[in-house]
Amino acid sequence: MTRMANVVVIVVLTSVGVGVTYWLQRSSAAQIAAEQQMLDSRRLLDVLPAQAYDNQPLAQPLALIDIDLKHSKLLAGYRATKAGQPVAVLLRSQTQGYAGAIELLLAIDANGTLVGVKTLRQIETPALGGHVGDWPNRWLQGFAGKSTAEPADAGWALKKDGGQFDQIAGATITSRATINAIHDALRYFDEHRAVLLGSGT
Repeated sequence: MTRMANVVVIVVLTSVGVGVTYWLQRSSAAQIAAEQQMLDSRRLLDVLPAQAYDNQPLAQPLALIDIDLKHSKLLAGYRATKAGQPVAVLLRSQTQGYAGAIELLLAIDANGTLVGVKTLRQIETPALGGHVGDWPNRWLQGFAGKSTAEPADAGWALKKDGGQFDQIAGATITSRATINAIHDALRYFDEHRAVLLGSGT
């Protein structure tokens, strides 16, 4: 076989290899994207028990109004349903901590009770306020079961401020900001309950 023939064979084999690789990548891209989306979704939604809903909440964001709250700002909202009935609303909230923005995801059930909350982003001081980003988070789990009625407004503060909540050790500002953002989200849910649950306009 001549040198030119060898070059042609190599070029053809390379082209076929590239073509097959491209085809395989294209044919599996949708499946890979779907699986990645499911993993991302589960990571975000682990504040809500998987058996509690059967839809894909993140695929259908809610149109939120009046998103600038007293101590925080809402970035997004989602509705979780089971058998077509609303079971919870997820609110993505941002507040200002000690070192920068803290982004939270809160799950609130149809009765206005907090199911769970997790930190999605934060840049607080490591080993102090940075603990707000730990998952699972014992301190944040202490808010599960709370609502605007339990405790009453005055209770939504640190114990050192006359409220009912402990703080993250050495992180007063981070703790205050997080408590205020959670309270804001619960109040927002109460004020917009019908729209958030899809039972009103």
